[in-house]
Amino acid sequence: MAQSDFNRLLAALKKVPPLALEGRVTKVTGLVIEGDGPAASVGEVCHVFSGPGPGLETEVVGFRDKAIQLMPIGDMTGLTPGSRILASGRPAMVAVGPGLLGRILDGRGRPMDNLAPLEETGTYPVKALPANPLFRSRITKAMDVGVRAINALMTIGQGQRVGIFAGSGVGKSTLMGMIARHMRADVNVIALIGERGREVREFIEKDLGPEGLARSVVVAATSEQPALVRIRGAYVATALAEYFRDQGQNVILMMDSATRFAYAAREVGLSIGEPATTRGYTPSVFAQLPQLLERAGRWEKGSVTGLYTVLVEGDDMNEPVADAMRSILDGHLVLRRALADRGQFPALDVLSSISRLMTDLADAEHLAASARFKELLATYRHNEDMINIGAYQKGSSQEIDQAILYYPRLINFLKQPFNEACPLDQARQALIKVVAPLGAPEGPPQR
Repeated sequence: MAQSDFNRLLAALKKVPPLALEGRVTKVTGLVIEGDGPAASVGEVCHVFSGPGPGLETEVVGFRDKAIQLMPIGDMTGLTPGSRILASGRPAMVAVGPGLLGRILDGRGRPMDNLAPLEETGTYPVKALPANPLFRSRITKAMDVGVRAINALMTIGQGQRVGIFAGSGVGKSTLMGMIARHMRADVNVIALIGERGREVREFIEKDLGPEGLARSVVVAATSEQPALVRIRGAYVATALAEYFRDQGQNVILMMDSATRFAYAAREVGLSIGEPATTRGYTPSVFAQLPQLLERAGRWEKGSVTGLYTVLVEGDDMNEPVADAMRSILDGHLVLRRALADRGQFPALDVLSSISRLMTDLADAEHLAASARFKELLATYRHNEDMINIGAYQKGSSQEIDQAILYYPRLINFLKQPFNEACPLDQARQALIKVVAPLGAPEGPPQR
């Protein structure tokens, strides 16, 4: 026997528990399977067998009296009373390796693109604990995302966590695809959580494109999948990002959307009997969000920059998930429907958006130009109704007069075609030119 075959068999043998712990299914209520055993811990993977075959993979989510509570990671069709429950003795793991780039995985980390099997070089725990905060490195280097408005006005750093907040149909996914195409990072890990099945292929082929996919890993857990699969998809994507980070890579982790992750977590919580507190959300939802988001960051080996879309219900930026996300993240980018209706893409509301680390990433000239841009835009927005109906008399306020003159330049700066990139240095120079004193040579925004 070759040494490689022996090592492969030895690795497989180590995964087999020395003692098989069994139980039996006693009850199924909605999404929850209850059994009279086996002795297993929360988060442990169990398999339920109703007959021949690989069995239904489940995860321990709680206990009630002396019964163990499981949730399926797959279809429960065919499950019968008395089905065998076999504990694996381990938590959920995901296969990792360099061959992940360019691949599309399901919420369990398995290939769904009908290509060759993954070349597995190891496994990573799906639900790892966030690292010791003292082991993190400070975020001091800017990340080029290729979007002029973000690079210039809300500069993001390597290892920062930022949310993209918007209602439905305002351009969150399109903006994510634009960033994935044009950003300057080593690897993209993209999690499509709770998306419609139609949107997965559309995002990959239309928004991401072949050039974006070549340096990306896509994890797709669509809306019809069980709640636990959607939750696991978010954790699997984060674990894959941590793997590439540990290889010394600068990774960007994009999740669309964190809100649907919260919906799935609420579904699980309600199914196991948690009380609904804040607008129907269970307490475990707000406990899981920081556990997931805090795994992004910068370390000595590499970094994971997190971009998470947040679907705000009814365009309410203060609904519970949006409010909790803002309190955890290091910045937020707000997309407004009114701006999208005016034909502005990306529909970024720069007055409501902020990068909390921009002061550590940009020089004094850049910061001054950004502040001046926002001051002019805020002055115009505050007086827009009066200007539009002709009630403002020119000369009444020098600041309003300046804002009216600059406004076309400001709006032109914020617009950017999807297929064009604007590097960080170019965005900085274009911003300085836009807010230069009138009469100074401006030229078109650099793209």
